[in-house]
Amino acid sequence: MKNEVGHEIADALGILLRRTTRAQLHKKLTTGMGEAVDELTYPVLSALARTGPRSAADLAPDVGVDRSGVTRRASRLEAAGLIRRERDPTDRRAHLLVLTEQGELAVAELRTRLAAHIVASLSSWPPGEAETFAHHLRRFTSDGPFT
Repeated sequence: MKNEVGHEIADALGILLRRTTRAQLHKKLTTGMGEAVDELTYPVLSALARTGPRSAADLAPDVGVDRSGVTRRASRLEAAGLIRRERDPTDRRAHLLVLTEQGELAVAELRTRLAAHIVASLSSWPPGEAETFAHHLRRFTSDGPFT
């Protein structure tokens, strides 16, 4: 019985974690956000919002591309005024990517859109079920196999 649940969860996570699933969602969320914000640059903005200033090399594993891919995406975001580069105080040769105030506003809008998208997709669930799911999902991510 328990093994079946494990397989069911693993299958669901496989769908959620697929790069194509994320890219489709990011494309939907970024529509109308401006030329620099799209399904490719969304992960850079989102990761910087979660972690704070980071180098392109440090950010690469979180974004799922190599350092040069992060750098290309960051250049687009920098040209749009959403991020800036600052010298890394611990390594004078390196630069950190930092969200600007405009970048923080863009991330806030993207998070609002994502929350609304999630709520809309759960609107047909029975009362209380979405809240229970949210509680258990948070518990699973904090206490489960990802820690």
